[in-house]
Amino acid sequence: MTTTNMAVRFLVVVLAVISTANAVKYKQGEKVVLYVNKVGPYFNPHETYHYYQLPVCRPKKIEHKSLTLGEVLDGDRMAVSLYEINFKQDADKKELCKVTFKENDLQLLRDAIEDLYYFEFVIDEIPVRGFIGHLEEGGFLPHNHKIFLWAHLSFHIEYNGDQIIFANVSTKEQAPVGLDSVSAPFEVSFTYSVKWTKTSTPFEERGKRVRDTSFFPKYLEIHWLSIINSMVLVFLLIGFVVIILTRVLKSDFARYNVDDDEAEALDSDENGWKIIHTDVFRFPPHKNLFCAILGVGSQFLALATGIMVMAVLGMFNVHRHGAINSAGIVLYAFTSCIAGYVATNTYRKLGGENWVWNINLTSCLFAMPFFLIWAVINSVAWGYGTTQALPWTTVVLLMCLWMFVGYPLTVIGGIFGKNWAHGFDAPCRTKNIAREIPSVPWYRSAFAHCVVGGFLPFSAISVEMYYIFATLWGREQYALYGILFIVYGILIGVTACISVALTYFQLSAEDYRWWWRSIFSAGSTGLFVFLYALFYYFKRSNMSGALQTIEFFGYTFLTCYVFFLMLGTVSFFASLHFVRYIYVNLKMD
Repeated sequence: MTTTNMAVRFLVVVLAVISTANAVKYKQGEKVVLYVNKVGPYFNPHETYHYYQLPVCRPKKIEHKSLTLGEVLDGDRMAVSLYEINFKQDADKKELCKVTFKENDLQLLRDAIEDLYYFEFVIDEIPVRGFIGHLEEGGFLPHNHKIFLWAHLSFHIEYNGDQIIFANVSTKEQAPVGLDSVSAPFEVSFTYSVKWTKTSTPFEERGKRVRDTSFFPKYLEIHWLSIINSMVLVFLLIGFVVIILTRVLKSDFARYNVDDDEAEALDSDENGWKIIHTDVFRFPPHKNLFCAILGVGSQFLALATGIMVMAVLGMFNVHRHGAINSAGIVLYAFTSCIAGYVATNTYRKLGGENWVWNINLTSCLFAMPFFLIWAVINSVAWGYGTTQALPWTTVVLLMCLWMFVGYPLTVIGGIFGKNWAHGFDAPCRTKNIAREIPSVPWYRSAFAHCVVGGFLPFSAISVEMYYIFATLWGREQYALYGILFIVYGILIGVTACISVALTYFQLSAEDYRWWWRSIFSAGSTGLFVFLYALFYYFKRSNMSGALQTIEFFGYTFLTCYVFFLMLGTVSFFASLHFVRYIYVNLKMD
């Protein structure tokens, strides 16, 4: 058996163990715990509150479930409920409790029902959702405005053998309780029913069963067709750029690499990218910041690739609440060594001396803006009393993860990068006096390059952006990770091709300041993502309220910042390899 086969078999076994880690087996009549989780407005996905903040049936002593880091970051706050559910034992209109509402309780329920509040319970790691009430509006004269509370819940649970496969809740099997014309004190009896149904669906496929039967609507019907259309356009674009650049470079090499006798016959007034060979490798200003951007960008490239690979391998599903959040935080901490290595190694190659400050800048380049924005969002969430506000224990845990794992690994990576750094080894010598840069038309300006360099990579992911936003800020459950991985690869490829083309046009205009422009030209994709976020918020979503708005634009800004760092890094290294290639193959005088 070869090493490759052994590795593949080991990976299959690991994935099988992971997929069955949550398999709980029950005996006849054994208690099945139902956890209440959260409530919130239907159209504000990240404005969630603990279920027991509503005036509902609750135990005298609330017992919370131990949650993972990802679940806490996702706003989950699970607690044991009063519902008594036993495996394979039906229950019919069983009383949960009686609640006597005061006037402020009634008003709280009316406001929640008018804002379309829904609840989320969890049965055997399966989310169960429904609306807490019903709103009827209609007519003109007179105008009808009636508010109803669902006081009876009917749970439908499917099982196969000794395992639960699927769970759902219905609120419409009994008439609701009207809340418009009642006054305090008002007593309501909460009841529930449980119906068990046998199914042939195996436990391994219950994830698909849960995903296909969702409380939230689905909009993924045209996904494949849209992605194929986008891929065709992108491949045509890449092919066009490669063919044009190949033909142009072939012509340039034929014109520049001539013998001495032929060179005397040519016009002595040279122009183009050959004439700036003594300036093209002149190091950029602000090398410390420049290299820190490359380091953090490389870190996020590794992080994004790791998340994509884990998703394609099936490590994220509907049963693992917040698994992607946990994976992202852990990967960010452990990929900090990449940021330190790339930043310091590049900094030393460019002649930088103060490498300690470069490491500190690299470690803070993303962490500091993230902390400031998160502090504002978390403070607002805490003021609203939502479950999106992190507990102080989680905050301490995240700070310790960065201080004792992320930052030390950045330092270690930086030390290795410094020690393993060699000379820059430029193909051309750089003169002491910089050459004057001629003026260029507007369509060759830095602004035009940023527009083109940002729009074309964005066009490669524009179709997928809707589904990503609908998952992060809507009610979708993203499952087509294979497509996302392909689109991710296309984005990297388009960014590299466009950056090479734009760098060639810049050098042909005798402008040797390509270092920073290569970062900003492709990094401007983040600006187009932010513009799309504005369009999505105002035209494609129904989000409202200060809390949801602050969360949306705060985290969207950080996402666009990550796009800038990632694609700017890809653009620079692609341009660097291209510039080295053309000047290595250039015949010097």
